[in-house]
Amino acid sequence: MNEVRDPLKEFDISFSGLKPGKHQFIYKIDKQFFDLFKYDEILEGEIEVILDFVKKSNLLELYFKTKGKLNVACDVSNEPYDEKIENNFEIVVKFGPEFNDDDEDLLILPFDEYKLNVAQYIFELIVLALPKKRVHPGVLDGTLKSEVVDKLKELQPKKQKEEIDPRWAELKKLITNKKT
Repeated sequence: MNEVRDPLKEFDISFSGLKPGKHQFIYKIDKQFFDLFKYDEILEGEIEVILDFVKKSNLLELYFKTKGKLNVACDVSNEPYDEKIENNFEIVVKFGPEFNDDDEDLLILPFDEYKLNVAQYIFELIVLALPKKRVHPGVLDGTLKSEVVDKLKELQPKKQKEEIDPRWAELKKLITNKKT
């Protein structure tokens, strides 16, 4: 019988066997990681995640740090570009009668739990580090040569000289000539 391998198993931390104190886990994240979450907005990626895991007698503290770059499509031109990201996240894990993740800073695991999978936390930390609007640096500084950008410029409404009603122009003169 073939055993189905969990592709996110490498993100399991079996804390029951760890000694109390600080432990560090380092993860290298790439495109395949995002494919596991069926997230196709990232074309490529090179992210390093450092997890400082502190085991105490009655709780766990997790300190995540991410740094790297993701290749994403520009929202304006659809051209791919590298977006540098950096983000941090902390969470406390306590133990209770049942699982509860209602609080984003506190996770409660059942008393009999012996491991924690951190893949979802890493995924969310990276995705939330991306800007809401992704714009290629070439669009911002005008150096990107793209048919899409050229077409957008062509379709942009032309500024027309505003015709001012002569009556309003006379009223404006009254305001500007008025001495206070």
